[in-house]
Amino acid sequence: MSSPRPTIADKRKTFRKLHEAGCFVIPNPWNVGTARYLQGLGFRALATTSAGHAHSLGYPDGAQSRDAVLAHYRELVEATDVPLNADFENGFADDPAGVAESVTRCIATGVAGLSIEDSPKSDTPLYDFDLSVARVKAARAAVDRAGGDVVFTARAENFIRGVPDLDDVVRRLKAYAAAGADCLYAPGIKTREQIEAVVKAVAPKPVNFLGGGAFGFTVSDLAAMGVRRISVGGSLARVAMHAFIRTAIEIAHDGKFDGFAGLVTNAELNKFFSEDRRKLS
Repeated sequence: MSSPRPTIADKRKTFRKLHEAGCFVIPNPWNVGTARYLQGLGFRALATTSAGHAHSLGYPDGAQSRDAVLAHYRELVEATDVPLNADFENGFADDPAGVAESVTRCIATGVAGLSIEDSPKSDTPLYDFDLSVARVKAARAAVDRAGGDVVFTARAENFIRGVPDLDDVVRRLKAYAAAGADCLYAPGIKTREQIEAVVKAVAPKPVNFLGGGAFGFTVSDLAAMGVRRISVGGSLARVAMHAFIRTAIEIAHDGKFDGFAGLVTNAELNKFFSEDRRKLS
């Protein structure tokens, strides 16, 4: 007889515990199949990818509606047995009240954590510092009103929005930590000096590192630098899309099918998903 699936409360408790010590990888699926496969590999938590999901449906990153994104979170929460962190973009709002309302709706999907960016959906790279802090405070208050068990991550988007100022990143993350963020995140930093500076600045609060490229660091290396959580953003989704594009171009331009060499077989995938469905039932 199979054991009962974990509840939302169970998953939130597990996710918070993961942030207390050590270092863990939280890979980013973009649909139910990839989420189930990653869970099957033994990853202890998963995170959504706004880019990976958007591209899979034919949208640029950031172009989906809030309702569509929330439905995606709910689908992944219901399909998996490990905690799910929501890449909640800028909270689909500029003003603090709008962020709070969005965060409340996000929590209702059953996610164990969520992140909020300090960058608007516009050509402006970053929100003003004071507004950014007010947005973090509003998100924190919304999490607390919902029970406080969801892990709230605040992001400083400088390095991926063309403002690679480490001093400003540190200033922002320290302020976000003081405003109530549980975890801090500066996507785009990639040198040892940058990583260690961020970890030191917000200690003892945990830091998420975006391992979305071949930067030369292993999980052990990042753990030694004090990183608590490692995500990969849309990179796994781009691996899949890259292979698809390269092979499709080869067929269209050269009339060759060499890209199919060495593929995982249909039988292997059927075996995994058949066994996985039995676990669910």
